[in-house]
Amino acid sequence: MELQDSNAQTQTVLASSQSQSQTQRSAAPKRRMLSRVAEALYWSSRYVERAENVARFVDVNLNLMLETPISERPSWDPLVLTTGDQAWYQEHYGKVTPESVAWFLTFDKAYPNSILSAVSAARDNARTVREIISREMWQELNEFYLMVVDASKQPFSLGDMSDFYNRVKLSGIHYEGVTQATLSRGEAWHFAQVGRLLERADKTSRILDVKYYVLLPSLSDVGTTVDQVGWAALLNSASALQMYRQGYHVTTPDNVANFLLLNREFPRSILYCVEQAQLSLHALSGTSVNGSRIDAEHRLGQLGAQLGYAKIEDVMATGLHEYIDHLQLALNDVASSLQHEFFDYSK
Repeated sequence: MELQDSNAQTQTVLASSQSQSQTQRSAAPKRRMLSRVAEALYWSSRYVERAENVARFVDVNLNLMLETPISERPSWDPLVLTTGDQAWYQEHYGKVTPESVAWFLTFDKAYPNSILSAVSAARDNARTVREIISREMWQELNEFYLMVVDASKQPFSLGDMSDFYNRVKLSGIHYEGVTQATLSRGEAWHFAQVGRLLERADKTSRILDVKYYVLLPSLSDVGTTVDQVGWAALLNSASALQMYRQGYHVTTPDNVANFLLLNREFPRSILYCVEQAQLSLHALSGTSVNGSRIDAEHRLGQLGAQLGYAKIEDVMATGLHEYIDHLQLALNDVASSLQHEFFDYSK
C-alpha cells in the first residue's frame, strides 16, 4: 500500500514537472518578446536623447566659433576625440576641419552616432512598439525624423547650422514632454526613462569635458572674455544658464562643474539623472529604494553614492577630466549590465 502511494506521488510530481516545463517553454517566447519590446523602448528613448545632446555638443563649438576672433577660435579635434570614434573619423575623413566634423556628427548616415543615424534608429525602434507607445509619441518622433532628413538634403553651410541644432534640441524636448504627458507609468515608461537618463548623464559629462579639453587651451585665458563666453556657451548648450544664475552670481569652473555634476534639482545634471534612473530601475526590478537585486542596480547605486557624497573641491583637485573618464566608464558598465539583465534573449 505504501509502495502504491509512493508510485502515485512520483507520477504526480512527474506530471507537475512536465506541466511546469511546458509552461516554461511556452513562456519563453513571451519573455523574449517582452525583452525585445523593453529594448526597443529603452533604445528609442536613448537615441532621441543622443541626437539632442549631439546637437548641444556641436553647438558649444559652433557658438564659440561665431562669437570669438579667428585667432582665438576653438579647435574641433577634441570633439572627435571625445566621441571615442577618432579612428573611424580618420579612416573616412582624414584631416579635421570644422565642416567635416560638423557633417560627421550631424548628417553622416554611415556613422552610427550622428544625429541623422540616431533619429533614424529611434524611429525604427519606435515603429516596432507602436502599439505600446502613445500615438502622440509616434507622431512627434516621426516629425522629428522628417525634419532631420529634409535638413540633410539641403546645401550644407556650417555658419547656417545654429537654427538646425536649436530645432533638434527642441524636438528632443518635445518628444520627452509628450512621453511624460501621454505614457502610463508602467514598465514601458520606466524603460524609456532609464534609457533617456543614462544617455543624458553620459552626454552632459561629455559636454562638460569639451569645455575643459577644448575651450580653455591655455591657463592665460582664465578669467578673460574668451573664458566667460566659453562658460556661457557651455551652460547654454545644456539649457542651464538661467537656472545656474539663480544659484550662482559668479561664473567659475568650480561652480559650473558643481552645477552640472552634483546638483540634485537641475534635470540635466549628472547626479539628478543617476538618482532618477535608480528609481525607475528599482521599479522594474521590484526592489526597495535601498536594495539591489540585480547587478545594474548595484552599479548604479554605487555611482549614485559616489556622486552624492562627492565634493567639487575634491573633484577639481583630482582633475575634472580624469573624474569624467571614470564616470563615463561607470555609466558604460551600468548600460552593459542592463543589456545582460533585461535584453539578453537567450536567458
